[in-house]
Amino acid sequence: MELKRVVVTGLGALTPIGNNVPDFWEGLTNGVSGAAPIKGFNTEKFKTKFACEVKNFNPEDFLDKKEARKLDPFVQYALVSTEEAVKDGGFDFEKLDTNRIGVIWGAGIGGLKTFLDEISNFAKGDGTPRYNPFFIPKMIVDIAPGHISIKYGLRGPNFATVSACASSTNAMIDAFNYIRLGMADVIISGGSEAIINEAGMGGFNAMHALSTRNDDPATASRPFDKDRDGFVAGEGAGTIILEELEHAKARGAKIYAELVGGGMSADANHITAPHPEGLGARMVMTNALKDAGLTTADIDYINVHGTSTPLGDISETKAIGTLFGEDAYRLNISSTKSMTGHLLGAAGAIEAIAAILSVKNDIVPPTINHFTDDPAFDPKLNFTFNKAQKRTVRAALSNTFGFGGHNASVIFKKYED
Repeated sequence: MELKRVVVTGLGALTPIGNNVPDFWEGLTNGVSGAAPIKGFNTEKFKTKFACEVKNFNPEDFLDKKEARKLDPFVQYALVSTEEAVKDGGFDFEKLDTNRIGVIWGAGIGGLKTFLDEISNFAKGDGTPRYNPFFIPKMIVDIAPGHISIKYGLRGPNFATVSACASSTNAMIDAFNYIRLGMADVIISGGSEAIINEAGMGGFNAMHALSTRNDDPATASRPFDKDRDGFVAGEGAGTIILEELEHAKARGAKIYAELVGGGMSADANHITAPHPEGLGARMVMTNALKDAGLTTADIDYINVHGTSTPLGDISETKAIGTLFGEDAYRLNISSTKSMTGHLLGAAGAIEAIAAILSVKNDIVPPTINHFTDDPAFDPKLNFTFNKAQKRTVRAALSNTFGFGGHNASVIFKKYED
């Protein structure tokens, strides 16, 4: 069976450094930090008092007021970024076979704010269960692709993937496979997350996963820096519309890049710590290259998972060095989490957009907030510290790794007819 080719024809983003794709890309290439003191709740008693929140966002600018109240923020974000992607892609669904257009979405946690509010209200009461009838439908992860499909009348494959911080990359890989196997023409994919609240921040603080650099939030996310002390929480959504090549050409669609491969693996090591030698990370990149029919010499840029944690950054870099060998030294490597923070289940989506735009524009966004070299990293590697770099990007690989040892990678390359 000949596999069909899959291209990217629409993008949408709602992020801590830009509420649409052009602003997001401008923020990335200019090295803007999205970290700031948290405005969404009182952080007085919290160890970490800052995060990368979405800014200047009012859901009622996009959604009916009554409808918005029925949606958890992670679903609001999903609908807004998808609306941008649909417009960007020039889709007129009334002229297309919507039975062959699906939605495959990723989220690591889902409606945490809804869960927190409902349980808090119950705990304050007399034990009588007075739950909102929308409690469960607002909270469950799969409701995001459900709402997207309802809004646009899309009757193709529809489900959610959950693999912690790898969730939206796994969603893209599923979408990629459905299209290249001929089971769909178009799939709206991506991910969203909204965990910057008392439960999310308190929970990650309890794990000692978050940076506590409260005196300087803007520089707190420091991937590959000697003084990194944990990740910075982020929120938002990213939408990538994937389309079968001939279908895209038939409707005259613009094409950003071609998705050519996806890889998956497990660390099988620890619930939160990566394999110390990066075995799972090396395997997932190997699998993605094999699926794409590419070699390490074909990759020019890796958007790394790079969370700014002491162990994670080292293991991923070891994996790159072991797999790429001498080819590692002509790569650009960068962690855009230094700017956006870590969007958990949505990280793969917005970082895929960064990779896609690097391929399209031949610009590699930087790893900001580098102050002190860490001897644990090979000094010959180009981490694109502090300033974007122009170079030809023939193909870009994007890594995402999740708690539980879930690893997923995707590869985008320049489209050639």
